[in-house]
Amino acid sequence: MPYWFKPSSVSVEVGGRTMTIETGKVAKQAAGAALVSYGDTVVLVTAVHSKPRPGIDFFPLTVDFVEKFAAAGKIPGGFFKREGRLADREVLVSRFIDRSIRPLFAEGYNDDTQVTATVLSADPDHSADMCAFIGASAALSISEIPFLGPIAAVRIARVDGDYLINPAPDELEESDLELIVAGNRGSIVMVEGGAKELPEDEVLAALKHAHDEIQPIISAIESFAAEVGKEKIAVPEPPDLSALESRISELAADRLAEAFQIKEKKARSEAVKAVEKEIIQRFEDEYRNEEIEVKTLADIEARSNGLRELQGNVKAILHDLGGNLMRERVMATGDRIDGRRSDEIRPIACEVRPFPRPHGVALFTRGETQAVVTATLGSGFDEQTIDGMAGRWKKRFMLHYNFPPFSVGEARPLRGPGRREVGHGTLAERALTPVLPDHEDFPYTIRVVSETLESNGSSSMAAVCGATLALLDSGTPLKAPVAGIAMGLITDGQRTVILSDILGDEDHLGDMDFKVAGSKDGITALQMDIKVTEIDWDIMEKALSQAREGRLHILDCMDKDTAEELHGLKPRTELHDFAPRMETLLVKPDRIRDIIGPGGKVIRAIQETTGAKIDVEDSGKVSVFGPNGAAVEQAMAMVGELTQEAEIGRIYLAKVKRIADFGAFAEIFPGTDGLIHISHLAAGRVDKVTDVLEEGDEVLAKCIDIDPSGRIRLSRKEALADQAAAAEQDDQAAE
Repeated sequence: MPYWFKPSSVSVEVGGRTMTIETGKVAKQAAGAALVSYGDTVVLVTAVHSKPRPGIDFFPLTVDFVEKFAAAGKIPGGFFKREGRLADREVLVSRFIDRSIRPLFAEGYNDDTQVTATVLSADPDHSADMCAFIGASAALSISEIPFLGPIAAVRIARVDGDYLINPAPDELEESDLELIVAGNRGSIVMVEGGAKELPEDEVLAALKHAHDEIQPIISAIESFAAEVGKEKIAVPEPPDLSALESRISELAADRLAEAFQIKEKKARSEAVKAVEKEIIQRFEDEYRNEEIEVKTLADIEARSNGLRELQGNVKAILHDLGGNLMRERVMATGDRIDGRRSDEIRPIACEVRPFPRPHGVALFTRGETQAVVTATLGSGFDEQTIDGMAGRWKKRFMLHYNFPPFSVGEARPLRGPGRREVGHGTLAERALTPVLPDHEDFPYTIRVVSETLESNGSSSMAAVCGATLALLDSGTPLKAPVAGIAMGLITDGQRTVILSDILGDEDHLGDMDFKVAGSKDGITALQMDIKVTEIDWDIMEKALSQAREGRLHILDCMDKDTAEELHGLKPRTELHDFAPRMETLLVKPDRIRDIIGPGGKVIRAIQETTGAKIDVEDSGKVSVFGPNGAAVEQAMAMVGELTQEAEIGRIYLAKVKRIADFGAFAEIFPGTDGLIHISHLAAGRVDKVTDVLEEGDEVLAKCIDIDPSGRIRLSRKEALADQAAAAEQDDQAAE
């Protein structure tokens, strides 16, 4: 090893397997670099920052998780054969790391900071995303960046009541729970995941277990940072603004408190902005009217910088003042911004099929949050093909969430979905997945799209509620209806208030916000952002219980508003007139070739003739998908003719194909022949086959035997006898 390599490492047991964090060997020019190995998975995580930029009043943090196909020994699909924009999974991992670490930087630190996690080796049994998270915490902890960590994360599952940490994919398939839990010494800071309708107490027990499991990882990172960590950047002490804060409070507190009592979002926002604008203008005028001698360009620049600094300070103080006023009002009186009690849900209105053509559509409104959600049914040809590092697979259920700018009264260009849209859509998709029907029972590909029309708090949970109604409207037989609710928590260490159905303003001001979706029986999806440094598990239990009460209330509202159409949140018994139809049948695998035909000639002919689509699986399952019932019925009949099997005892109208001395070979249906032995041509003795039959004749023939090799024996004699007996019975019945 070259002399300039000075690697250091630390190891820790995670889920019964060794994880190693190493630095000093690669990416040494980064502020912090951690090479995390877990099984055969290796992830490089780097942290860098730029020089301070004057005038920045926000924290510009970028987090990217990048999967390299070469890490799994794969070449990317597509024309260009190289990695492109981040896939949804990469976006979700990036977003989870970002939201976990963002609050943990020293106040006043606003340098451009970038964390990049690159998968260099991928072992499917050892999760790369957890390596990336722990690597991010380690890289920041050993760097000079003022990161207030470390934190750590694990994925927790449960199989047969036993918890598994960072389980393998096959173990996850058997699990009734999958949560990613991030935390520090005293609290969990982020939760993302889902469950199969588990009660709140069982989910809470899993969170506690996961928090215990991350403690050894935090200890390992702490010892690692103590050994190789750099001295942290000294963040300047913030200036003493107490006098300015006191004066602004005198001028604006009462007026802001009055403005915050306005219930309607737009009017409230305008009133708050009017107060802020007046206060800022007042301080600007005072600053400009100061009698200060300006002689040089440097003096002019200093005055301009001073004005900008004053503006920034006044804006920040007004923002904090407004937040403190709202928080104090809630904790002191229990009254919220819009006048609701802490556990009160905003008015809910639901409507199904407000528009005629979608297969399923619902309009869900909760206060000033509204979403129109559509459900579209398709065939197996409409499944999404995912070309991921772990392989290529098909996805039959998709939920896409959109957030157009008009939903919050803004005017900006429409772009593709951002990280927020991907995250919200995935959360809603996770909430619905456990209650979807089995593919064998409902073999449709399903796409749900939630378009946010108005937003003032938790449009993602509106997407969950609207998706349930849209799917039921489409006739999708959900195992249970699902609803979602956004919760918040405000605390000052002594007083704690849990808020149900939070507004957008309450989301920003709370010490914890979380979203819970589920059925009446339990939780199906969970997302938590926790900003307090110490967690009270009793309060967490109360919060989940209050969320359940709110969820049940929302389900009752959904039921009440759609009682006439959905009859107790039950799926429509008939698919929409414009929805496609699908039927399935099973054939013997060796008959698949008869459906396909040479070069696909037969299946193409059926599809062109009927307008239906036919999907044939190797197992022999044939799915016929058409625009209407007639097309499906015609295609099913044609497939049935090609794949039908001879039945002993059944009489066929057979066509003689070939004459032999010992009998005649007759086709009972396309592609299937049987032998009518000379002894079975007629009731009496037959000397020559041609005395009874000629090639091309159509005769009744009864299947009397199929030997193990599949050869079919037919009897014209027995067919005629059965026909005569049936005629005699008819005559007797007529008499």
